[in-house]
Amino acid sequence: MKKLYITLILGFIAFNLQAQIDRSKMPEPGPAPEINLSEPLHYELKNGLKVLVVENHKLPRVSMQLLIDNPPTLEGEKAGVSALTASLLGNGSKSIPKDDFNEEVDFLGARINFGSQSAYASSLSKYFPRIFELMADAAINPNFTEEEFEKEKQKLLTSLKSMEKDVSAISNRVANALAYGTGHPYGEYVTEETVKNVTLLDVVQFYEDYFVPANAYLVVVGDVEFNKVKSLVDEYFTPWIKATPPSLSFSKPSNVQYTQINFVDVPNAVQSEVIVESLADLQMKNDDFLAALLANKILGGGAQARLFLNLREDKAYTYGAYSQIGNDKYAPSPFTASAKVRNVVTDSAVVEILKEIDNIVKQPVTDEELKDAKAKYVGSFVLALEKPETIARYALNIETEGLPKDYYRTYLERLNAVTKEDVQKAAQKYMSINNARVVVTGKGSEVIENLEKITFNGEKVPVKYYDKFAKNTEKPKF
Repeated sequence: MKKLYITLILGFIAFNLQAQIDRSKMPEPGPAPEINLSEPLHYELKNGLKVLVVENHKLPRVSMQLLIDNPPTLEGEKAGVSALTASLLGNGSKSIPKDDFNEEVDFLGARINFGSQSAYASSLSKYFPRIFELMADAAINPNFTEEEFEKEKQKLLTSLKSMEKDVSAISNRVANALAYGTGHPYGEYVTEETVKNVTLLDVVQFYEDYFVPANAYLVVVGDVEFNKVKSLVDEYFTPWIKATPPSLSFSKPSNVQYTQINFVDVPNAVQSEVIVESLADLQMKNDDFLAALLANKILGGGAQARLFLNLREDKAYTYGAYSQIGNDKYAPSPFTASAKVRNVVTDSAVVEILKEIDNIVKQPVTDEELKDAKAKYVGSFVLALEKPETIARYALNIETEGLPKDYYRTYLERLNAVTKEDVQKAAQKYMSINNARVVVTGKGSEVIENLEKITFNGEKVPVKYYDKFAKNTEKPKF
């Protein structure tokens, strides 16, 4: 009987407590969880190579990344030399022929890939020492031969030929060239002529100039021990000769003085490619970096964003409309809003994209939009923490981007602290509507007439004409 009384009393208390909870209101969010990130182990060779090691013994795998964090390189009349350098790196080394090199990597179930200023490898941990040796050997003792060079050169020329009428390729080339200018590394482009100018000696010179340890980082992640990694690095990367890349400077690109349409006529186009672009001085270390990311997420960061809901779900102009905002410590980075649309609605799509950018600049976002955008970033951040590579990437960002040591430990706290006012200020700062280029690539005979009639915010938007290589041209005649 006594147990029955106690049970009844406890049940009554529980019922009263439950009755006092107002379930019509959403609970207040708790404080951001504390992020505990394991610190990578660091050390540096005398030649300048910086090494970061993240030990993670959950799986018997190891990945290695070599990144050379050089400023952008202008290739000029020999544009394409970096692409050819990348394609020739990893073809064995001076001590191992290409076929033997590739056969051994495949036999060990590993991967080794190279860029013009980078390398990546992954393998089972039991094969790590050998794969590390192969990657290091191919990186600092590359096997550049005339035969392989001619093969890769022909591949590149064939690829360029196949893209001559590719509307997307033309659109991106012109957009970059107009935004940065062809005298800037981000604005120059590769042509058949510039590729033909490149010789094997140019590739060797490019490699010797830029594949150097001064700005190099080696990140090793996985089932390894720091002392073992250190021993391998000392053995295989100490011979890498100390050197620094050439110091080059470029004029800073700027936005146009007024919003304008830049049209490129591609007669074979079955739809128009629309890119609204401007340049933004955004870096990861900026105080408003997270606010800028949230503004972009709300504007065009996915299927729930404003651009997608407007141009696809409401108007059915396109299969998708998106925006992107970059960050770069070396030069202004592009903010773009883009869509591939039917010819007949090209002018209407341009106006709607401009409207959406104008709205996020002039009007605060809603509470719901900000909440959803934050939730997406929180979710992706937390999921990424499950991967050892994430810890290495975060450590690399701290080193290369000049971030505070606690940047990622306080990430969620700073993200949750961003307000609607912060988002609007970031949009006003980084999403230019008064100095935007609207690059339209499409079939002029079907779209020019209506493009020339566009007005926005009560003003006519002028149209300028360019060829497929971003050079001024006359209005096409049909």
